Amino acid sequence: MTAKCNLIIDSCCDLPLEMVQREGVYLVEFPFLFDTEQHLDDFGVSMPAKEFYDRMRKGNFPTTSQISIPAYTEVFERAAQSGIPTVYLSFSSALSGSYNVSLLVRDQLQEKYPDMQLHIVDTKLASVAEGALVYEALRQRDAGLTAEELVEWAEEARYFLNMMFMVDDLESLRRGGRIPDGVAAAGAKLDVKPMLTIDLEGKLTLKGVARGRKKGIRQLAQFYLDKVSQDGPSGAIVTGNADCPKDLERMHELIAKEQEDAMFLDLHVGPVIGTHVGPGMIAIVFWGQDRREDLSVADRIARKIKGGA
Repeated sequence: MTAKCNLIIDSCCDLPLEMVQREGVYLVEFPFLFDTEQHLDDFGVSMPAKEFYDRMRKGNFPTTSQISIPAYTEVFERAAQSGIPTVYLSFSSALSGSYNVSLLVRDQLQEKYPDMQLHIVDTKLASVAEGALVYEALRQRDAGLTAEELVEWAEEARYFLNMMFMVDDLESLRRGGRIPDGVAAAGAKLDVKPMLTIDLEGKLTLKGVARGRKKGIRQLAQFYLDKVSQDGPSGAIVTGNADCPKDLERMHELIAKEQEDAMFLDLHVGPVIGTHVGPGMIAIVFWGQDRREDLSVADRIARKIKGGA
């Protein structure tokens, strides 16, 4: 069956290239730099994950920037010229200015291509969580959703992804301005591992801490097991790692002991996210309860006033 719409995805979804290289899917790549040496996050083709993280371990710290106007223009023009309605699933606007750049480019091109149908969705997600949404969006697209239907699906589905990440190196978060210097120093001394999540606005937020890496891995597995005991199995569990495959395997084992039929989709955390979390990040994402239900009454009222769901 011919798809009714095309998709544009960006490299922060951290999916394997072979999974997204298909007809009607366009890729836009985030840039990153080692000193003055510029690279594109091309889904690990030119720089595999291990090489990237080994450079970080040796003290060569990268920086990132948003997707450029020319990069968006090239991809959006190809989509416009196809004549097929297209949906772009964007990396969280709370973590990058790229989403706003994409809106600007779309509006400029609309004058040149007045019949262009390009819908842009702020996924409010990043990395493995964004990948989980894109992975399912590909399936929904192939099942026959129109562009308008896919937009409506994505804007609702993003709230049903539950996630937790553990970061090993507080220094990467400090350099990126995510935590104060004093917190990083104290955390390193106490061997505290931050347990993070992405909030409803798409921002990285602290969910808790673990005393030591082994306890953190158990905490990640338990987070999933507690949720699945309430809601029932939720399909494939999407997991990711920043060059720490043995730890990922350990988390798999802990889950499989309690849920023998657990299925995993393993992703490599790419260089753009890796720049800010450092080597050793491990993540778990799965479909579960609506995260908006966790809001307090006061927060729900405030969200409603701001125009949120």
